[in-house]
Amino acid sequence: MALPGFLHDAEVMWQALVDDLRVIDGVEVLTLRDDRLDRQPALDKVEILYTEAGRFREDYRHCLAASDAVWVIAPEEAGILESLNREVLIAGKRLLGCQPDAVRIAASKFATAQCLSRAGIPVAPTFTSVFRMPATGPVVAKPDEGAGCQDTLYFPDRAAAGEWALGKDGAGVVFQPYLPGEPRSLSVLCHPGGCRLLSVNRQHIRVEAGQLHFHGVTTNALPDRDGCHASLARRVAAAIPGLWGYVGIDLIETEDGPVILEVNPRVTVSYAGMRSALGFNPAASVLALPDPPAPGAWPPAGPLRDERISQCP
Repeated sequence: MALPGFLHDAEVMWQALVDDLRVIDGVEVLTLRDDRLDRQPALDKVEILYTEAGRFREDYRHCLAASDAVWVIAPEEAGILESLNREVLIAGKRLLGCQPDAVRIAASKFATAQCLSRAGIPVAPTFTSVFRMPATGPVVAKPDEGAGCQDTLYFPDRAAAGEWALGKDGAGVVFQPYLPGEPRSLSVLCHPGGCRLLSVNRQHIRVEAGQLHFHGVTTNALPDRDGCHASLARRVAAAIPGLWGYVGIDLIETEDGPVILEVNPRVTVSYAGMRSALGFNPAASVLALPDPPAPGAWPPAGPLRDERISQCP
């Protein structure tokens, strides 16, 4: 199996998290790493277990047994992050991440849009069929479950997007209007009864040859002077039960205010520059959060319906 296209971003996140954890007093790090990647130099308080697809489950369970707490970095697609987080809870270990039910919602852009829309939160209209969209403006097609700009396509209008859709399977793809504005993201710490905004980040995304490309992020690029983004983050955390720890929220800053594109229930690329940008260790802040309720204690989100999602004012 080929290494993923987002490997560089994953490496940046993994290295930043390992570096932040190993400088915390009393913390020792045991981490899995793909056997196909370069060997890392020896690091104080860090043990690296190199693994491969055929023995990953066995190695993961070995690490679970040897650990007190587990912080998973994995893609949401195909239920990977949800499954790994659930195994942490089954093993009776402290999960330093979102509850599996919250991951399931956030993994799907369509489910996320429905959940946030029901809560009256401004969210990009999201459709499972391009032919349900209004026939105005450019269109973006993207995997319903996918990280970053992976396989995110830009079309000048609905007709062009529809022609593309007719020639494809279309399963697992969602369509959103291309919203003019500045791509941004929020880095937040979530826990039951609270949500702390860490930073407002500027994302560098460009349309090139009919596809959206991610060219990095500037962490803590913008202040939240009026508290608008902190308030938005709190509303998102309340709308998706089970968000816990570090969470990323992608949005477009439009003329009418921020409109959410998706929620990332895990560490994002913005994390990598956070310790130097903020002047404190975000991993230590996560470890200091109150433990989440027992599994099932959060109220469940409502059922999903395959219908148009309207942008809320």
